[in-house]
Formats: sequence, C-alpha cells, structure tokens
Amino acid sequence: MDAKRVIEQINDEVYEIVSNFVTLKKAGINYKACCPFHNEKTASFSVNPAKGIFKCFGCDKGGNAIEFIKEHENVEFKEAVEIGAKLLNLNFEWKKSTNWDEAKFKHEESL
Repeated sequence: MDAKRVIEQINDEVYEIVSNFVTLKKAGINYKACCPFHNEKTASFSVNPAKGIFKCFGCDKGGNAIEFIKEHENVEFKEAVEIGAKLLNLNFEWKKSTNWDEAKFKHEESL
C-alpha cells in the first residue's frame, strides 16, 4: 500500500485512532471526552467520525487523526503516519526514492 493511501485510511479512522489514547463516550453523532491536551473537569474534546476530525473547544486544538497523533505523541508527520499505520495494522514502507512533502499532501488534500 502506498503512503498516500495509508495516510487517507488513517485519517478516515479518526475515532479508532483517538480511542487508542482517550476514552470516548457517544454523544449524538460525535464522541466526547476530557481533553488529553489540557486539564479539565468537563468534557470539551469532541471527535466527529463522519467528518474525520477532532476538536477541543477548551484549548482549541483540532484536526485529523494524524494531527492528533502528532500532538499527543509529540512527533513529526512521518512518525505519526507510522504510529497510525501500526495502530490500524496497515503494512507499508516509505519509498526511498520519494521525497515526502507534508505541505504538498495537505495542498492536494484541500483541493
């Protein structure tokens, strides 16, 4: 499986990825929890699987599954992809001849 497909699959599984690190509770179409990025007593952290995003309304952190891994594990993009692939049991290797460009991927994804 190529890196682009692995990245897309990881981001499609935002609930699965986040639930490996945070205990999520169903709240309508979303899932809620106390935010793992700051101390709080009332859940302000939300995961929307349909949109493939997470958002904390307390500290304003948000994004896709890879962004969550980057922030939670304090790693760079490439390592976050590797962690996500491992959590989802996806086998892939980075192509040595390919220079991966996160900015280029984000631009293509936004189109």
